[in-house]
Amino acid sequence: MTTQHFPYRFDRRWSALFYALGVGDDDGVDISDDGELIATYGRVSVKTTLDNIEHTEVTGPHRWYTAVGLRLSFTDDGITFGTNHHKGLSIAFVDKVPRVIGFRNHSLLWVSVTDPEGLAAAIGK
Repeated sequence: MTTQHFPYRFDRRWSALFYALGVGDDDGVDISDDGELIATYGRVSVKTTLDNIEHTEVTGPHRWYTAVGLRLSFTDDGITFGTNHHKGLSIAFVDKVPRVIGFRNHSLLWVSVTDPEGLAAAIGK
């Protein structure tokens, strides 16, 4: 089985935060050839099939306080695995994924990988 790995682009100013959350260089988003997406961010992860992805969108830049860290969206049930505020990929799900933090399952995941366009192409949506 082959896996494509998309690591995070770290803004080292926030290294202490990443250390506290357990986020390291091995974390990121993996796309397996059997159609699965696994995003890891320290001690938490999101796992779903590629069929469950409705669409993706490259976004940024964002305000650092809305894009860096493990965060919930104030406007919906989305979750952020953020390591910088410059650019990332928003991944919308058909069926919500099980909650990572908060009280509701998540309909969206934003990840600040080094190659958001490449990840979008690997997902195919």
